Amino acid sequence: MSSRETYTQDPGDTLLWEVPATGAARFTWEYDEGRARLLALYQKGKDKQWDATTRIDWDQEVDPFDPLGTPDEAIALYGTPYWDKMSGRDRGELRQHFASWQFSQFLHGEQGAMVCAARITEAVPDLDAKFYSATQAMDEARHAEIYSRFLHEKIELLYPVNDSLRALLGDTLRDARWDMPYLGMQVLIEGLALAAFGMLRDTTTEPLPHQILAYVMQDEARHVAFGRMALRDYYRQLGEAELREREEFVIEGCYLMRDRLRGLEVLENFGVPHADAVDLTERSEFLHLFRKMLFSRIVPCVKDIGLWGPRLRRAYADLGVLDLGDAELDALMDQDEEIAEQLDARRFAAEEAARTAEVAATVAEGAAEGGGAGRG
Repeated sequence: MSSRETYTQDPGDTLLWEVPATGAARFTWEYDEGRARLLALYQKGKDKQWDATTRIDWDQEVDPFDPLGTPDEAIALYGTPYWDKMSGRDRGELRQHFASWQFSQFLHGEQGAMVCAARITEAVPDLDAKFYSATQAMDEARHAEIYSRFLHEKIELLYPVNDSLRALLGDTLRDARWDMPYLGMQVLIEGLALAAFGMLRDTTTEPLPHQILAYVMQDEARHVAFGRMALRDYYRQLGEAELREREEFVIEGCYLMRDRLRGLEVLENFGVPHADAVDLTERSEFLHLFRKMLFSRIVPCVKDIGLWGPRLRRAYADLGVLDLGDAELDALMDQDEEIAEQLDARRFAAEEAARTAEVAATVAEGAAEGGGAGRG
């Protein structure tokens, strides 16, 4: 079945989006030198490859009308006359649509990350960065596979790519400068996605989406570290004017990402006029908190790589996230690793206990049969 049949809205005449790109493919004939920390990250990227088919327990059931089990207070319509008029069935469909919208944007973002990782492999001048970004392209392919399977098999609904996400992806890929896929994808889109994944990972009561998000975040923590390393080194070499150009890109991208978070498409699908949908999302206390938390990975990363001029700080003050510049990014990344490892440990312990019990039962059954035969 074509994905077209699963989309809530017709994605258009073609399911293919072509982004004209410029820039050079860069080869290097220096094979012996490389930054030790990037090569160590490359080794970790190789060691941490995994199979989404076997590591994730896809047999776990998901209720499509409550796929995440998150509180209804997170929905902008909650507590409004629109919500009060809804039947139980309507509210279930609204939960399904919001989960579909969120995970659809994750899916489209992961495909964008895969394309950007391939672009970095092509354009970055250093071999150590080429090595790592090649492993990232595989990671992103796996993530797109996972989110696609979850949407098609468990939620059974897809949303088209959000206009703001599409705009940032297009701006990132059209720029000829080799560092812009890093900045647009590794810092902005991946940083925002990590925070969104983390909030859902920590609030969902459903085991399958929790497992998916925890394992994806384990990979994404490496990707953000890669972007920080590469850009921090490069931006130390740039002049004031070049740094300000990149800060302008970050400012525009952050406003686009903030606007991506409203979910207006979902509300409009349920008959809420556009103006009301904008007003409801702007007045949602949960969304205000959600927005701020979503910048918790971006702001300290931007500061760390050396983009922290007055205009950028003013923009972050306007967004209400300037104080996040001092957040402990490394601690957040370490936590992402630990949660995935703990999930594996619990699962492997449960599987080992089940195997041990099965062996014990088989031995006991054999002993009982043997004793019966002896008595005969």
